[in-house]
Parts: sequence; structure tokens; C-alpha cells
Amino acid sequence: MPTNVFMPQMGESIAEGTIVRWVKKVGDKVDRDEPLFEISTDKVDAEIPSPAAGVVTEIRAKEGETVAVNNIVAIIDEAPGATAAPPPEPAPERAKPAPAPPPPTPSPAADGAPAITGSDAPVSPVTPTEEAPSAEDLRRQKSSPVVRRIAAEHGVDISRIDGSGIGGRVTKQDILEFIEKGPAGPPAAAPPPAPAAQTGGVVVRPGDEVVPMTVMRRRIAEHMIASRRASAHVHSVFEIDYSRVSKLRDAKKGEYEQAGAKLTYLPFIIKAVVAGLRAVPVVNSSIDGDNIVYHKDINIGMAVALDWGLIVPVLKHADEKSILGLARTMKDLADRARAKQLKPDEVQGGTFTITNPGVYGALMGTPIISQPQVAILGVGMVEKRVVVIDDAIAIRPMGYLTLGYDHRLIDGAVADQFMSVVKKQLETFDAAGL
Repeated sequence: MPTNVFMPQMGESIAEGTIVRWVKKVGDKVDRDEPLFEISTDKVDAEIPSPAAGVVTEIRAKEGETVAVNNIVAIIDEAPGATAAPPPEPAPERAKPAPAPPPPTPSPAADGAPAITGSDAPVSPVTPTEEAPSAEDLRRQKSSPVVRRIAAEHGVDISRIDGSGIGGRVTKQDILEFIEKGPAGPPAAAPPPAPAAQTGGVVVRPGDEVVPMTVMRRRIAEHMIASRRASAHVHSVFEIDYSRVSKLRDAKKGEYEQAGAKLTYLPFIIKAVVAGLRAVPVVNSSIDGDNIVYHKDINIGMAVALDWGLIVPVLKHADEKSILGLARTMKDLADRARAKQLKPDEVQGGTFTITNPGVYGALMGTPIISQPQVAILGVGMVEKRVVVIDDAIAIRPMGYLTLGYDHRLIDGAVADQFMSVVKKQLETFDAAGL
């Protein structure tokens, strides 16, 4: 009996996914829970396992195609040796064939919105006795929470935007382009000239290679541009003496490896950041319109570089974990991020982010804030340097920490208070915390 393979919903706010790669092709055998295809969403890239064992008899979505959740993307026939696809099942909206030629029932349409389909659609069509969807309902159905937040920040009416997504859905790219170009005022005599930067003006010469951006790279670009627009970025740099941490690390490294964890400087830095967030709670907050949301949980995002982009899994309740617990969780999240095995909730809910360009040799950097957070910490390389201690020259393991913060909410003095706590914690680290 054939089994339908659906586009999964990888998170509460996710309405669609893009097929990145088909691991199996038509005619290939597949076992239950064996990787079948890869998808990319706003939150995570993931391998999707097969729901059944059998033979792939039909693939309905091409690589690079964006598909609404709960739509059929493939069919697997459990009969071994099957080579042909069974007749496709009718979609829910066509489940009831018209018995005669009755005229179509008129339904109230707002702004020409198409019929609602997908996981949130009712099985039966709207009848005259049912309550018609409000304009607010239609607006929400045509946008994601991320899009609505951007619209609220910029005072944009989403109903004025022609969505390019499935069913007229307004995507992040749609609203960012709308904000960049500005609304087209009806009484304006002539539209403003488009800035040259819009077209790029790149001249492709013989020998140049033109490669389309991956789905993940496009979304990283969108997020970075949106963050720059939303937050007033300022950066402060502190120099840290890691002598105390280095001694503790050397003493415990072998013990931690036997426990299945690699002891780096990063768990110590996370512990110090937790102390800083407790001492200066505004750094662990978000801006919601004219309100400040102080987060009770301390969830640390940890940037992980991949061959195809960047992803930020989240260490949930980092304040409740020991150094060993942090080291184990970090390794698990990083390994599964590279294997595309992260779950959607493991890349959501962060309240503060740490990025570590120092692992590649960078002394410091000026990272961009991950929205809707208000701060991010960049970790520079730790290296031995000559320093002056008590009027004497000494060699110490030193490194720079850079705090990027949103000046709309956090002033320089507050940011420096936070960093002073982090610095003190690292330079006087209590061995009892191990």
C-alpha cells in the first residue's frame, strides 16, 4: 500500500520548507527512518527520515522548490519491486467532486486573498452559514510571526504588500524589499529613482562563475540586514587574562575527556556570561515596541560554522548547568548541527548569543546581534602575550571579548558593567564551579 510523504512542520511558526536535496530518487529502495530528503526553513536545515520502508515511486517537489507544510512531496510504495506511482490522491480541497453543474457558492474575499490551504485550513469549504474570516485573520494567514514583527517595527500594513510566497504569503524578502523601496504613494508625480545599490552593478566577465545562493545563505543575509535596520549597534572590547581558567582547564582536561566532553575555554566563558546576565538583567532582554521584555530563562545561543553556512543552536537553561554539563551539551549540539539532526526548538528561544571567531585565529570581531536579542558576545583567540603585572613584565594567556549591544536599550556604562562582571569571573574563576 502506498505511503504519502508530507512536508513536515518544523516549528510552530513555520508554514513552508524548501527542498534542498533528495537523498533518494525515484526507483530507490528506502528503509523506515532512513534519510529521504533535506529541507531548509527559516529556523533550521534538517534531514527528513522516511515514514515507511519501500520503493520511492514518485517525487512531486523538485530540489529548490518551496512547499507548504502538510503537502505531499513524494510517494513510497511498500510493495518490493514496485516501479510505477499509484494514482495521486486528490487534495483536500478537491475531495468532494461537484455532483452536477451548480454555480459556485460565493464567498467573501478580502483583498482578493486566495482560498486558505495547508495545515491551518478547514477540511470543508466556507459556506454561507459560516462566519467569514476577518481582515486580521487573512493578514495573519499571509505572513509569519517574523514578518509581522518587522511590519510592526516599521509601521507597515502587510495587506498592502503583494506576497510572493505560497498562496500569496508575504515573505521576509517581500517586506524587506517593500521597506527598502518605500510605499508607492498614489498622489506622487513620479516614483523615486531606485538606488544603484539595488542592482549591484556587477559585471560578469569571461571565466567568472555565477552560483545561486543557497536557501540558508539567503536567509542569513535577510536576518543580518534586518538586524542592522532594527538595532543601533555599538561594540565594546575588553581584554581578559585567562591564566586562572587555563590552569583549571589543564588540571581537568583529562578527566573531562574520560567523561565524553572536550574542555575548551568556551564553557568557562558561558559560566561568566551567566553571572553577568544575572547581575545586569537588561542584557538578557528584548524590545517589544515600547516595552522591555526581561527574560526569566537564560538561553545561550552558540554560533556553529558549517560548510554551507551558519547555525545557532541554543543551550537552554545555561544557568542550571555545570561546566561539564555545558561542555557535553555544546558538543552534542555542534555535532548534530553539522549532521543536520537538530530539532526546530533547539534553534529557538535564545536570549543571548556567543560567537567564537577566535577558533579560526581572529583576535576580535564586531558581531551582528541576533534578533530579537539585544546583545551578542564575540570571543577572540587566546594566545600568550607579554603583559605588565605589578610593574613586572610577564607572559600570560590573553584574549579579547567584544560585546555587541543595542544602544536603543543598553547604554555604554551598562554594557561595561556587564563586561566587568564577565572579566572578573574569568580572571578569578572559582574551582568549586567545576
